[in-house]
Amino acid sequence: MTQEYQNYVNEILQTWNDKQVEGARTMIKKYGYPDEATESRLIWYNNGPWKRTIVYRDPVRHNFPTPHLDFIEQVIDYRVPPNRYDEVAQYDGSVYLDRTKGEASAKCDKEAMNFLALNILNDIVAGRRNVRDAKLFYAQTAYHYMNGNTSSPYTKGLLFPKQLNTADPDIIYFN
Repeated sequence: MTQEYQNYVNEILQTWNDKQVEGARTMIKKYGYPDEATESRLIWYNNGPWKRTIVYRDPVRHNFPTPHLDFIEQVIDYRVPPNRYDEVAQYDGSVYLDRTKGEASAKCDKEAMNFLALNILNDIVAGRRNVRDAKLFYAQTAYHYMNGNTSSPYTKGLLFPKQLNTADPDIIYFN
């Protein structure tokens, strides 16, 4: 990255709120400067385990498991069978699925919570957790993480292998 580009990113961040700046700085420290930057978002591609990381200027309020702002979205290639979509939607409104692209993402205020959300998504898809158990486990693990009491592998990285060929372009009805 050129110094000019780094200055451009830093100028953008001067207009953001403190929490989002802190999140952006954490991602920059870990992954370097983003591949793209606009006034409203910073985007990294293929950073660490992620297909894409986006830090948004404008957060979304989220109350699960406690009130916080969602502004760091992290995306992986991941196929979820359509019969599991309802369970995923009931589990966490900040986990997003794109069946056509074959992507799953989590949006929170910390990367560790995105790891947690996606690892639990994988547990749901694999049939190891139901919605109630998933929500309870997420809440307990997040509580312990935030209070520094215990560490969990669920917050440190993805606990399942990277998936390939996850897109589902669906079927042709008319040709």
